[in-house]
Amino acid sequence: MRAARCGSVLRLAVFTVIAVAASLLPGLRQAVVLAAPSMDMPAPPLVLTDFNGGTFDLSRMRGKVVLVNYWATWCAPCRKEMPILDSFYRQHHDQGLELIGISVDHRQDFAKMRKVSGTLAYPTTSIDRVSDDGFGPPQGFPLTYVIDRQGVVRAQFVDVDEKLLRDIVLPLLAK
Repeated sequence: MRAARCGSVLRLAVFTVIAVAASLLPGLRQAVVLAAPSMDMPAPPLVLTDFNGGTFDLSRMRGKVVLVNYWATWCAPCRKEMPILDSFYRQHHDQGLELIGISVDHRQDFAKMRKVSGTLAYPTTSIDRVSDDGFGPPQGFPLTYVIDRQGVVRAQFVDVDEKLLRDIVLPLLAK
């Protein structure tokens, strides 16, 4: 519910821009795909450059459990879950957990985004630094996808808490 509030305005804006572009450019209609990753299916491609200059390529993460988290500095539920994600990452990174935070902030908020990112142990980036995005635009914020060691999407969290991480992610790390 909270994610819907944070993301509803952005989602409406994205759909409006795409609808207008598609009506102006007929060939664009076939190129635009607005689909979230499907549960229990292989994760779509995701390649990006993080704020430290490293490359994150989801296809190269096989053998690890990966969390893909979409967030924004202006989203209160996002900011609330970040310490939970950070603590979980610090505790379980050595067990094969990877986490990438993707900010959907605007360029004018880059300094705020970098400041928040600097407090986190896991790598972060902005959505404009994603070069191959099969996930499509997030359907609200916060939004976290859980990908298992075989590269299959196993869960989607709208609001992460410790219980969800314990109940869903820990068993995947044990496998």
